[in-house]
Amino acid sequence: MLRIAIAGAAGRMGRTLTETVQQNEGCLLVAATDRAGSSVIGADAGELAGLGPLGIEVKASLPAEADQFDLLIDFTTPENTLSNLAHCAELGVPMVVGTTGLSAEQTDQLKSYAETIPLCFAANYSTGVTLCLQLAQQAAKVLAEDSDIEITEAHHRHKVDAPSGTALALGNAIAESLGQSSEESFVLSREGITGAREKGKIGFSVIRGGDIVGDHSVIFAADGERVEITHKASSRMSFARGAVRAAQWLSDQPVGLYDMRDVLGLN
Repeated sequence: MLRIAIAGAAGRMGRTLTETVQQNEGCLLVAATDRAGSSVIGADAGELAGLGPLGIEVKASLPAEADQFDLLIDFTTPENTLSNLAHCAELGVPMVVGTTGLSAEQTDQLKSYAETIPLCFAANYSTGVTLCLQLAQQAAKVLAEDSDIEITEAHHRHKVDAPSGTALALGNAIAESLGQSSEESFVLSREGITGAREKGKIGFSVIRGGDIVGDHSVIFAADGERVEITHKASSRMSFARGAVRAAQWLSDQPVGLYDMRDVLGLN
């Protein structure tokens, strides 16, 4: 039985992760945290997730001893995630991280912990999105020479980072397949008289509104035809199931940095 702790248990993903862990016979929720000073500190994690009491009190910090939990799943904020990584690295506890909005420096810091613990880090844990990353890379190799590449994404009004981590991951996957860097190829915004579109650029468009869970499309627009790779999420459950699947897989892995493509055997 894999004993899982969840960071950010009161958030949208945290509540969905609690539900998903409870549905998985191979997992057991043993700890739940939320930010210090939150009104939910002391509440029951099961009641927050609409499941009824589970006897797991939401606390402001993780368990202090390594023998109290086997793995942490963290979909919170960059600062909180890095703090939790330091704690888990000290204890030797693996982590599944789905936090987005990290700076380049924070991402490098995050990845450094993979020298100490097994760490799975992905912008999106949906199996469908993971497949779309693979398809986008393959399509770029065939279509990029004659196509303009655009990435569009839409999320709910509460999302705080843009473009989404998934959109950036799609862009990075395409750029990598073309031997380019994000710095030289990404166009993250357009305004005013921008001039004609430059060849080889990857454009991004962002929508925020309502309760959109997450829509992503990669468009290869050529003269006379257009190819689109699209994923639309109607529930956070797809992300949570993927994260729990990653947790179970990661628990048997050696120290190192992994992503969802490793979990699905696509790398």
